Amino acid sequence: MSQSQWQVLAPGEIPQWFIEAVKSHTKNCSGHYAAQLLWQRGIREEKQLAGFLNPDLYEPTSPFDFGQEMKWAVKRLLQAREAAEKVAIWGDFDADGITATSVLWEGLGQFFWQHQQLSYYIPNRLTESHGLNCPGIDQLHAAGVKLIVTCDTGSTNLREIDYAHQLGIDVIITDHHTLPDDRPPVVSIINPRYFAETHPLFHLSGVAVAYKLVEAMYQVLPNIPQQRLENLLDLVAIGLIADLVELSGDCRYLAQRGIEQLKQQLKTRSRPGIARLLQLCKRSGDRPTDISFGLGPRINAVSRIQGDASFCVELLTSKDEKRCEQLALETELANTRRMSLQKDITKQVKDKLAQLDLSTTNVIVLEDPQWPVGVLGLVAGQIAEEYGRPTILLSTVLLSTESGDTESQLLEAGLEDKNSHSIARGSARSVNNIDLYELVNSQAHLLHRFGGHPFAAGLSLPVDNIPLFTEAINQQLAQKLGTTGAFMMPAMEADLVVKVAELGKPLLDAIASGGNQRQSLMGGTPKTALPPQDRAASLFYELKHLEPCGMGNPVPKLLIKNCWFEQVWNRNSKDLRGRKVQYIKTKFEIWDDSTSMGFPGIWWGHYQDEVPKVRCNAVVELDYNNYEKRPEVRLIAVQPCQENDFFQSCLQVSNQLDWILDWRGEELQGEALTPLMVYECPTSWDELQVWCRRAIQAERQLAIAYPQPQPLSAQETWKKLLGIAKFLSRTGQWATLVQLQEKLDLSDRTVELGLNALSAIGFEVSYQDCGVQISWHGREWSSDWPLATLRERTNVAGNDAIAIFFAAIEEEQFRRQYFYQVPLSTITGYSMVGIKQDYM
Repeated sequence: MSQSQWQVLAPGEIPQWFIEAVKSHTKNCSGHYAAQLLWQRGIREEKQLAGFLNPDLYEPTSPFDFGQEMKWAVKRLLQAREAAEKVAIWGDFDADGITATSVLWEGLGQFFWQHQQLSYYIPNRLTESHGLNCPGIDQLHAAGVKLIVTCDTGSTNLREIDYAHQLGIDVIITDHHTLPDDRPPVVSIINPRYFAETHPLFHLSGVAVAYKLVEAMYQVLPNIPQQRLENLLDLVAIGLIADLVELSGDCRYLAQRGIEQLKQQLKTRSRPGIARLLQLCKRSGDRPTDISFGLGPRINAVSRIQGDASFCVELLTSKDEKRCEQLALETELANTRRMSLQKDITKQVKDKLAQLDLSTTNVIVLEDPQWPVGVLGLVAGQIAEEYGRPTILLSTVLLSTESGDTESQLLEAGLEDKNSHSIARGSARSVNNIDLYELVNSQAHLLHRFGGHPFAAGLSLPVDNIPLFTEAINQQLAQKLGTTGAFMMPAMEADLVVKVAELGKPLLDAIASGGNQRQSLMGGTPKTALPPQDRAASLFYELKHLEPCGMGNPVPKLLIKNCWFEQVWNRNSKDLRGRKVQYIKTKFEIWDDSTSMGFPGIWWGHYQDEVPKVRCNAVVELDYNNYEKRPEVRLIAVQPCQENDFFQSCLQVSNQLDWILDWRGEELQGEALTPLMVYECPTSWDELQVWCRRAIQAERQLAIAYPQPQPLSAQETWKKLLGIAKFLSRTGQWATLVQLQEKLDLSDRTVELGLNALSAIGFEVSYQDCGVQISWHGREWSSDWPLATLRERTNVAGNDAIAIFFAAIEEEQFRRQYFYQVPLSTITGYSMVGIKQDYM
C-alpha cells in the first residue's frame, strides 16, 4: 500500500469582518473554526456567505434557465397529457437514479394517471447495466408507450435513441453525465453540463435535474397538482448527497431544504419507507452522513445484490406502512450482504495486488470471473484511495446462447471471433483529480460500452481486449503524468490541527457554569463536570454549519498530533436475524497530552490489531453517534510517530520503582494532583491495564485512589433495577446504558445481564437510537418481593436469568474487594508484563 503524503492547509490571514460575519450565522459558537474553513474554500464575500450558511437567503435558479430544451420538454409532456398518451420513466438503479425515478413518478404523477398512463422502468444492474437498451425499449413499445423520459441516464445512448424512433417512441433526456460530441436526436436533452462550470445549475445530479423538470411543469400548470412541489425535496437530498456531486449553487440549496424535510420523517412518517430505513440504520435524517452512510448505501445495495431495484421506487413513495416495512427489511438484508461481499472482494483484490509491481503500474486493472459485478465500484473506490491509483475492476461472464441470437450479441459486444463468448463488465474509480472519463474514453475502440463522469464510470469490453486495454491505459496516464508533473502518491489534506481537548470545548457557557444542566431520568444530582460528548458539542455544531458536505465542500479533516488510543475493541456487524456480517468496525478512545479524558471514536473496516499501540498522528472527522447521542470522531488515517524514541521513554517511566502510587482508601486533599488518578475500583486486570497504558503514554505516575467498595446486596440491586424498569415503563422515557451503570453501580456486562433478566420475566426491553426503552404489559410486579417470592411467580427461564444476574453481582463484588486488597507489588509486576508485551 502507498504511504500517504500528509498536508495541512495553510489558514491564511482572515479579515476580522469575515469572522464577525460568520459568527452572526453560527449561534452559540466562536465562529473561528467555521471562518477558517469557509475562507479556505473560497467563500469570501458577505452575500455569498449568507446564501451558503442560510438557505432562506439563497435565491434558487429558475428551471427555465435550461432554455429551449426545457420548453421543448414541457411542450411534449403537455401534448402527451392532452392526447392521453402513455409515458414511461426510464431510470437507473443507483440511489441518484432511484430517487430521480421517484421524483418523476410522484411529480409527473400529478399530471398523468399513475400505472394507466405513467409507468417506470429500472434496468437490472447485473443483466442490463446502465442506460437505455433495446430489449427494454421493446417492452415499453409492446405496452403502448409513446414517450420515454429518462432520468440520470441516456445522454450517450445514440443507438438506442435511434431504435426508439424507429418504433415511434419519442425521447426526453434528463441526465447529468458526460455529453456526446453532437446533440442526440431527441425531443429535448436537459443536461446541466451544457452550462459553464460557474453556473449554479452545473453540478446538479440526476435527481435534481428531474426535480427541475417537475418544477417547470408546476409553473406551467400551477392549478393541477394536488401535492406541494416541496414535498419532493427529501428525495432530492437523498439522491444529491448519495451521488457525490459538488454541493454548490442550487445543489447545496436543494440539499439543505431536503434535509430539513428528511429530519421530520421519524415524526411525520409521510414516507414510511424512508422512516423505517432511518430506524434500521439508527439515523435521524438531520445530517448528510445519515444519507451517505445510511440511506444511500442501503438503496444502492439492492441492485448490487439482487440486480433488480425496481421495488425501491415503491419503498420511497408508497404510503402503505405494512408494505414499506417488508421492503425496508429486504433492503436492510441486502445491505448486510453487500458489506460482507465488499470485505471479501477487497481482500481478494489486495492479494492480487501483492503479486504486482506497483512501481510500474499507473492504473490498476484486475479481473476475476468470480467477482460479483454489483460491489466492484465500491471496492474500486476503496482501492483507488488506498493505493493512490485509478482502479478498474472487472468480472468476466459468458454471453447467453439460449436465446438463439448469439451472433447479434457477439456483434454488439465487438466479438468477431465466434468461438469467444466472454465479455468483462465492471467499474472504474479515480483518485487525485485524474479525469477517468477522458482516460478510459481514449481507448473507446477496445470497449463494448462505457459511461460515467471524471471520477467514476462503468464499462464492458471483450475479455480478449483486456491485456491491450490495460497496457494502453497505463501508457496514456504515464504520458499525462509526465507532462503535467502529477504524482501518484495519495495525498491526505487536513483542514485544521486540533488537540483532543479542543474537541471537547463546552457547548454553551451556561452549561459549563451549571445554568442548564441535565438531570438523570432516574433522579440524582446533575454533574458539573461535562463528559467529552457534551464538551465536544460546540466544535461539532460549529462545523455542522458547513453541512451538507460533499465534493467542493468536504467534511473537515482534523489532524491530531502525538496522540494515542485506548479502550480499543472491535466486533462484526450483525444483520436483522442476528447473524454476523463479515464487516468490521473498531471502537476506541483517542487521547493526547492536552486532556485527562479520552474522546470516543470509530474506525470502519479495520481490526483492533491495526490500531497502533504507540503515539501517532491521526486524521479524523467529527461525526455524531445517534445511538449514544453524542459526537465522536471517525478515524480516516493514522501514522505512528517515531516509535523507537517513544518505546525508550515508556521503559524509563515503567522502570521507576514508584511509578504506581497506592492511595487506596485515603482521603485526598483538594490541591492539584499530578499523577493520573484511578478513582473507581476495577473489576478485571484488563481495566487496570488500560490505566497503566494511559500513564505510560502520558509519561505520568499512576495513583490507584479508589475507596473501599461498599457491600452491594443482589436483592437490593434487583429491587432498584425493577424500580427503574417500572418508572421507564410508566413514563415512556428512556435511559442510556451509562445511566443504568451509574445508578446501579455495576459494569456494563452485569447491567446487560440484568436487562436479560427483565426480558425473561416479561418486560419488553428494546434498544432505540436514544438508549434503552423498557415497558411492561403483564400482571403487576412488586419490587419489594423477596427472592423466594420472585422464584415462585416466574417461569424456569426467568428464574435462571435472575440467578445469573445475582451471580454476576456477587462476582463483581468479589472482584472489587480483590482489587482493593491486592498488594501493590502484584499490580506493578502484572502491569510491567502487559506493557512489555505491547511495545516489544
